[in-house]
Amino acid sequence: MKLPADFYHPLAIGAPEPLRELPVRAERMIHFFPPHVDKVRGKVPEIAKQVDVLLGNLEDAIPADAKEAARAGFIEVAQATDFGNTGLWTRVNALHSPWVLDDICEIVASIGNKLDVIMLPKVEGPWDIHYLDQLLAQLEGKHGVKKPILIHALLETAQGVNNVESIATASPRMHGMSLGPADLAASRGMKTTRVGGGHPSYGILADVKEGQSARNFYQQDLWHYTFGKMVDACQAAGIGAFYGPFGDFSDPDACEAQFRNAFLMGCVGAWSLHPSQIDIAKRVFSPEVDEVLFAKRILEAMPDGTGAVLLDGKMQDDATWKQAKVIVDRARLVAEKDPDLKAQYGF
Repeated sequence: MKLPADFYHPLAIGAPEPLRELPVRAERMIHFFPPHVDKVRGKVPEIAKQVDVLLGNLEDAIPADAKEAARAGFIEVAQATDFGNTGLWTRVNALHSPWVLDDICEIVASIGNKLDVIMLPKVEGPWDIHYLDQLLAQLEGKHGVKKPILIHALLETAQGVNNVESIATASPRMHGMSLGPADLAASRGMKTTRVGGGHPSYGILADVKEGQSARNFYQQDLWHYTFGKMVDACQAAGIGAFYGPFGDFSDPDACEAQFRNAFLMGCVGAWSLHPSQIDIAKRVFSPEVDEVLFAKRILEAMPDGTGAVLLDGKMQDDATWKQAKVIVDRARLVAEKDPDLKAQYGF
């Protein structure tokens, strides 16, 4: 076990000091793109202006015979593009794969100073984070990387869910976690082929009412327990929780409902796998204007966060002050990326 006194020490000579506080920025959507596709790479500079985070995907959905091309394509487009205040991430291949070591070594050597986050798939426990933590420190020291590259864990196995708390606190590099429902469903032996969202067979029946033969069926959320567990682990560790993918591009209403549930539960963003999901994520993970304006009134009425006041006939106290501060702080981050919302929020 790493002693607390050593937690924030660099793990290799020449590596940058670990961060004691994570960078604070809007991350409403993590937009995935396949770097091996020439046409898509050509659109990256324009897409980067529309999203909070742009992620070059090297893992699932990239054919085995295109893995090296995807890696090379990601490096090429990252070197050629000015991403401004848009985050640059990559999802490398899983640690048991034959491609992951080259993914990490070549990417850090080529674009280590531009890369913000590595998303690590199929994280089983803190040992996976420790391995990547040490390797990144060695590569940062070797290649003169000036800031630590952060780690985002993809929670998609039963063992990973079981170890979620220790994963969240495994390293000062931990940026956050996303839920990977497809692989998790397979790991758990769940009887669904859907990627995120609900299932028409998972629900409850209403009570029998006298004189009625039909009973209403209410569809439930397959992922509610896991999201709650992940959000608690992330919030306790001071890192971000993210929804992950919603695979049915033909059903934007269901996508929005799932994103909104995740937002209300404490997630700070979601994946966008299709351009149509970018605006959905922006809409859902940006606090509503009326809510922000009211939250600002609470903070103004209680400058030091103590006591109690009445606003519009409703009592506000230190607990609601904390809720209001969460909303206003989130709105400030969004305002940095969205001039229209900045004006509506009154910043």
